[in-house]
This record gives sequence, C-alpha cells and structure tokens, in this order.
Amino acid sequence: MLKQLSQGVFEKDSELALSLLAALSGQSILLLGPPGVAKSMVARRLKYAFTRARSFEYLMSRFSTPDEIFGPVSISRLKDSDRYERCVDGYLPTADVVFLDEIWKAGPAIQNTLLTVINEKTYLNGQTQLRLPLKLLIGASNELPTEGEGLEALYDRFILRLVSQPVRNEDNFYSMLRMKGSQGEDSLPAADQLSSLAFGEDEYESLQRQIDDVEIPDDVLHAITAIRNALKDVKIEGQDVHRQLYVSDRRWTRIARLLRTSALLHDRTSVSLADLQVAVHCLWSEPDEIPAVSRIVAEAVFNLYQHQLDAINAAVTRQMRLLKVRESAQLAREHGDHRDDALVLFDGFYFAVDDGCTSINGMPLTYIPASEFRSMANHRMDQPAVRGLMYNDPSAPKRRVIRPFSNPDNIGVYDAELTRVNIYRDASNIYINGVRYPMKRALTASAQQVVTGLEPRTSIGETDIEKFEQMVDDIFVSANTLHIQLKQHLFVSDDVAKTVSGHMDSFRRQVAQLRADVRLLIYGE
Repeated sequence: MLKQLSQGVFEKDSELALSLLAALSGQSILLLGPPGVAKSMVARRLKYAFTRARSFEYLMSRFSTPDEIFGPVSISRLKDSDRYERCVDGYLPTADVVFLDEIWKAGPAIQNTLLTVINEKTYLNGQTQLRLPLKLLIGASNELPTEGEGLEALYDRFILRLVSQPVRNEDNFYSMLRMKGSQGEDSLPAADQLSSLAFGEDEYESLQRQIDDVEIPDDVLHAITAIRNALKDVKIEGQDVHRQLYVSDRRWTRIARLLRTSALLHDRTSVSLADLQVAVHCLWSEPDEIPAVSRIVAEAVFNLYQHQLDAINAAVTRQMRLLKVRESAQLAREHGDHRDDALVLFDGFYFAVDDGCTSINGMPLTYIPASEFRSMANHRMDQPAVRGLMYNDPSAPKRRVIRPFSNPDNIGVYDAELTRVNIYRDASNIYINGVRYPMKRALTASAQQVVTGLEPRTSIGETDIEKFEQMVDDIFVSANTLHIQLKQHLFVSDDVAKTVSGHMDSFRRQVAQLRADVRLLIYGE
C-alpha cells in the first residue's frame, strides 16, 4: 500500500508511512514545513487507504468560522424545531481523512472544538453527540504555535510531528521537473491497485481491537524509562543550551498505542525495540530538538546490548589487570624479590592499606594498584618521598585510591577531588605524608589471596575467559539483527535510520576492539 501511495511523488515516504500509522492507530499528525512541499497531497492520497473514504480539507485563516469547518447552521431546523444544529454532511464531522492547513491561525471557537474531535472522535451537534468516522486528522503549518496564545493543548494532541522538507536529492529534483501533468490526487497512478488493498470498515474496526492485545515487553519498558530520564536534560546540538522536554502521561499512552500498532502491522504480537524508533517523532516540541531526541532513542534501543558489552569489557579489563599483576609478581620473584608475596590482592588489581578503617561490608577503604606498589623500591633515608595522588574511584566511590606519579601536577583531571600526597614504602608498610600504615596481609604468608567481596563490577568470573569470544559474537549478532529490523522497518524515517546506523557503527568499532582484547587475553596475540 505504501509503495502504491508514494508513486509519482518524491521523498515523501516518511510522511505517507507515518500518516498511515497515525490513521491505523487512531492518532493525529502534524506536518511542519514551508508551503509547496506536498503536505496537502499526503492527506489526499491517504484517503485511498480506506474503502469509500471521504476527505475534507480547509485552509485556515484568522477569519475562518465554525460554519466553514463543521457545516452551516440548519435554518429549517432552527425555524421549524427551534434546534440549533449544523448541516454536517460534506464537512469535517462526516470525513474519514481531514487536512487542516495553517491550523494555528484558526480562532478559539474552532480550536476548542478540535480538542474534542481529536481526542474523543466526537462532535456535539446541537443536543446530539455524533460519533465521528474520523480516522486521521493531519494538521499543517509552516511555523510552530505562538507561545502565550493557549495553543499548547491543541499542539499536544498531535502525537506524531514531522518536519516536511523540499526535495533534497538532486536526481529526484530533476525527475520531478521532467514529470508530465500534475501531482494532485487525480493523478495518482496506483488508484486502481489501491482499491484492492484498502482497509474496509470491518477490517479497520478489527484492527483497533487487535492493537489492544499487543504486549509491551520489559526490555521496551526499560528503554522507555531510559528515554524519560534522558529527556530531563537534553543538550541541543550546535548550541550551548540544555532543555527539559516534558512529555505528558496522556502523550506516553498514545505513544504506546502507536508502538503496538507498528508491531501489529509487522505481524508481531509484542512490541520490539525496533518499533521504539517511531517515538522520535513524538517527543520533540521544537525542530532543533530532533537530532538530540533521535540520539537519545537510538542509545536507549541499544542500551541492553551496550550494557552487556560493557560488562564483558570490564571483565576483560579486570583479567588483563590481574594478568599484569601476576606477571609483575613473577618477574619480582625471578629477581629474588619476595616482599609482597603475603599481601592480599583485592578485586584482582589492588593491594589494601591497613589503616584501621573499613567500609560497611567490612572491606578496606584505601588501596594502591598492586603493580605500582611492587615497582616502588624500599625507601632509603637519603631519598625523597615519591609524589602521588589520593582520590575516590569514580566507578566505586567508597574506594580511596593512592597512586604514585612522577609529576602529579600535570596529571589529567579525574572525576573526583584530588589530594596530593608524599608516599614511600619499605618491606611491609606504606608511608603517607610521613605516617606509617601497614599493608593488608594474608593470615599465612604462603600464598596470595584474591578477595572478591569488594563491589565486583561484573558477574563474569575468571573461569569464563574462554567464553568471552563467543559472548561478544552473540551480543553483536543480536545488535546487528535489531539494526537490520530497523533498516527494514516500515515506519522508521530515513533521518532516524541514519542516526541509528551511526550508533551501530560506533557499536561495531567497540566490538572489534573488544574482540582484539579478548584474543590478546586468551591467545596472547
């Protein structure tokens, strides 16, 4: 159907696809763009998606009256029955597809009635409540609603918002210039073919019932939570501006229905993360927010795979650190240095300072990287102390870390407050600003102990090293499968797909680097 609807027009696939999605989910869509970019054509063509559908379109102005939109008052009924009713036939109350151009120019009387029309699909004609056949209302404008004029409620009713632009591809532009005839609804090449594809009234009603049966799984809900949190502080690209984007509960409910409809039209019984990209067109209020919103949604969609990849990366990094510590210890033993054999190794990387302070779970608070402690020679009285830094580990705030540096004044900025200290060591102790602290030692000096109780960063154990490579491949396959679904999705626009592909390229580079680290860890190559 979308293929047939788009014949003879250029670069309006997103407008047609998202308008069809809006119609089938019972929502409304706003097309924002300059005059002459085929916004009205979208509405004219969408009526062919429904059997015997009637359409209504009107160009609003500040002089427009309710009579022009909802029908004139019936003089005969007013005269004969003393009833104030409109002759609605041929006007908005009897239309399946409605297009209202320059919608913000309508007066308050029209706007207030449209709130009920869009939200309730009803119209009060005199004393009679009419149930409208309305399937799709498309609003169009070349500007956003003016602030302070009470248009916020009407703007919020348009769940889908899309910026409609002139033809951008030069080849498509040339093809458009070479076309013969007009591009109006009467020139639709596929009108006959569409008649066999159109939704009948019974089929449309059945679809509405099926939408409610589509499930929203936990992974999609978690992604929505990530999006909601990210919308609290949105950095506008190219500007030194941050905004908090408000999305009402009503709007989220309508977005959920869009997602369910998208899943159903892809022959699925539950919403996929791929469907969530449709939400990009529902979350922005001003066009300059679109790139940031698109990035936020793309990150949320890949969030599950990114967390899995980060967990493996943390585990690989930890194992590589542990390997480095062991190699350092082995090298020290080969040179007859057994000073630190009895020190307890924490988290596979640290030696602990026995300063008499412990955290709530009984673990030490102050640590020094084991390889750096081993590299420090025993202090002699004629030698100066080593300059170092003490800071709270950004990834584990309860952990205080000491590190020796040859020039701590030039060290990079940490995500924590730095304290400059003087340190040196002997065979059993570390001296911090001249104060001696013993190192945490095992009960027996026969072997090192590895203590895992200190806020482990991953559940992946050392015995699973050989599985890392397969785990990385499995994550990539899952993420790539999602990416393929997104590229083939009926309702993901080209601009959104481009953002997702950029995110996937970055994810692919992370996978390649992690694969290289895993091979180095497992095979030494």
